[in-house]
Formats: sequence, structure tokens, C-alpha cells
Amino acid sequence: MKIQTKIAIQFSIIVASLLSLFSWIIYQQSASYREEEFIERLKNKALTTASFFIKVDEIDKALLKIIDKNTLTALHDEKILIFSDKNELLYSNIDEIVINYDAALLDSVREAKYLELPSGENESLGLIYNNGPQHFVILASAFDKFGKSKLKNLRDTLIIGLIVGILITIILGIFFAGGALKPVNLFINKISTITANNLRQRIEGHDSKNEIGMLAAAFNKMLSRLEQSFELQKSFVSHASHELRTPLAALKSEVEISLEENLSIEQHKGILQNIRQDINRLINLSNGLLQIVRPFKSPLINFGEVRIDDIIFQAQDELGLSKPEYRIVVEYAQEPENEYSIIVFGNEALLKTTFINLIDNACKYSPMQQAVVIIDFNKTHTIVTIKDEGIGIPKEDLETIFAPFYRSKNALNISGFGIGLSVCNKIVELHKGKINIQSELNQGTKVTVQLPNADINSI
Repeated sequence: MKIQTKIAIQFSIIVASLLSLFSWIIYQQSASYREEEFIERLKNKALTTASFFIKVDEIDKALLKIIDKNTLTALHDEKILIFSDKNELLYSNIDEIVINYDAALLDSVREAKYLELPSGENESLGLIYNNGPQHFVILASAFDKFGKSKLKNLRDTLIIGLIVGILITIILGIFFAGGALKPVNLFINKISTITANNLRQRIEGHDSKNEIGMLAAAFNKMLSRLEQSFELQKSFVSHASHELRTPLAALKSEVEISLEENLSIEQHKGILQNIRQDINRLINLSNGLLQIVRPFKSPLINFGEVRIDDIIFQAQDELGLSKPEYRIVVEYAQEPENEYSIIVFGNEALLKTTFINLIDNACKYSPMQQAVVIIDFNKTHTIVTIKDEGIGIPKEDLETIFAPFYRSKNALNISGFGIGLSVCNKIVELHKGKINIQSELNQGTKVTVQLPNADINSI
């Protein structure tokens, strides 16, 4: 079912329910008022008749009947009976007694003083008329012809008005629902034209203050994120293809040279060494690609208490063995109060990969190949700062420095794949930490890693 139809139906049901409720209330109020007003008239007429009959000696029964029938206050199908203390019928304004009564009924009226009686379509009542020591019982009945006729007209009018109102509500509901949802239909039509080939297209022309405009703004932001993701994906594929093609082309050339020319053993050894270097480069690139695409947040990854300075020293030792030309200085900003001051809850291997990459970058992009690692802490976090005095990063590159394969223009002449920082950022986010880079061109770079302490962190 379309939303337009659903809204129209729901709106019609609500309005129809309200109209029905109001019509019912109006009818009930009118019926109650008619009944009260007519009963009061019947009561007054019964008391007036009794007063004439009992107190005015000059009026006999025959004359009183004539007066009852011809008075302006006469009621339709009016019947009035007057009884004595001994249940004797003293007066009746009609010749035939059509009001059913018995001694029990009269006694009930005497006990209650006033009693409304069931009498079919007529309104009937019984009451006491006191004249000194005498207590007369009066039974009165009449048919409210004009009141019920008006009530019937009101009922018919309300029913017709209700039906017409519901029909108008349905028509207006469909019309206004269609008008209200027209921007949504336009929105859908515009969305249907957007494909992977034209993600630059945006939804325009909507008021940002209403819900449709807010939806359009949110959708435009999503398109921007998708466009950025597609661009990063294209860049990733392009860079990966380029990085893979270079060592593969070198391998092909070296193998062709060794097959087509008569080379000495020493020349073959040189070619094999070059091939080994290219293979190592491919292995490093493949490992970097795997680190980028693999899901770090896995049940197979174990977390536990890890002392950060131990990780830093392990990273220092491994880099010292593989690249002895690096000079790495590790310092404490303050003496740890206890061992828990610099313990985080995380994965040792992943954290070591992070700091190896960060320290390696600091040394690699520094002419002196030197990096300073400062370990600090506060009540909530352990803070590791890695500083160098290298080539720095241009300000315009800082926003995209964590993108896979992204490399600053001033670093293109230095070997690397542009993978390390992306991997580091993913690992730090997995540990619910933050990584921040501050850099000045040709003055150096400072990388700060904040990791929650083990006593407050739960992963």
C-alpha cells in the first residue's frame, strides 16, 4: 500500500471517528434536554390540573376535561389521573383509562414522592399532591410529538452531515496527502537517476527547514561519502596496481636478460640478488595490503593487559636489527607511579605493528634517520609521542594522510607504499584510542597516540 493511500485512510478514519463522536454527543445531549424539558412540562401540567380539581370547587370533572383539552399548555396524547389516599380514582381527563396502574404502583409513588414511569413511547410520571392532611397521587402521561420530531430531524441531519463529512475528508485526505508527498516523489525520481557513474549529482531545490529538506541534505552527505569511498577505492586499485606492476616488470626484465644473454656466474648472482630484492618488496607490499583489508575486530584477536613501554622497546630492538642505521631514543615524560600507569588493554602484536610503522616513518623521512619516542600518561590515558626533524608534511596533505597509498608530494622520492599510517589508524581506532599528527614542512613531524588505560577500558 502506498504511503499516500495509507495516510488518506488513516486521516479519514481519525476525522470520521471524531465526527461520529461529536454527532453522538450532540444527539445524546439534545435527547436528554428534550426529555428533561418535556417531563418538566408534564409535571407542571399534572400539578395545575390537580390544583384546579382539588382547590377550585366551581370546576367539576366535565369542565376540567374541557379545560385540559383546550388549554394552550395541552400536551399530545395527554393523560392525567388523580387518586385519593384510598387509591380511589377521583379524576381522569380521558374516558378510557389507558395508564396501567395498581395499588403497588401507587404505593411506590407515595414512598418516592416523585417517580418517572416506563410507558412505551410516552413519558409518564407519578407524584404526590398535598392538600392539608390529604395526599393525592397523580399519574400523568403524554407523547412529546414535536420534541421527538425535532430530535428525529436532528438525527437525520447529523447522519447526512457525517456521511458527507467523511466523503469530503476522504477526498481532501487523498488530495493533501498527494500534495504533501509530492516532494518525496520528486525526491525518488531524482534518486533513481543517480548511479555509480554520476555520484557527483546532488538533490537540490528543497527547503532545509522541513523534513524533506533535511532528508535531502542527509542524502547529499551520504552521496559525498560514497563518492569519497569510490574515489578512495579507485585510488587504492590504481596505487596497488602501480606498486605491484613495478617490481613485476623488473622481475620480468631481469629474467629475460638472464635467459637471452650469456652471462657469467657473478652476473647471474647479481640478477638473482635483484630478483630477491624485488620479491621482498612484493612480500612487504602484499603484507601491507593484507593489513589494510583484513578485519582487525575479530573474535580470534586476543586482548589483554599490555605495558606500552615494553612494546616500544620491542619495536626499538626490531628496527635496530633490521635497520641498524636508525637512531631511536626512548624517554619518559614522567616516572610511572606504578606499572598500571602505562598499561593498556589491547593486542600486543597489533600495537607493536603500530609503533614499528610510526617509528620507521619518523626515521625514514628524517635526514638524520633519528626519532625520539616520549612515553607519558595521565589518569585516563597512556600517551606516546614520536617526534622527528624530517621533511615534514604539507598542511594540505594532513587531512588525507591516513588514506591507503596516499603519499605527500615531498615524499615520493623516498621508497614506500603509503600503507603504514592507514594501518596504524585502524589499529588505534580498534583500541578506542586517538592518533594525531602535527607537522611543519622541512621542520619535522610529531605523532601523538592516546590509548585508554587498562583500568578504565573495556573492549
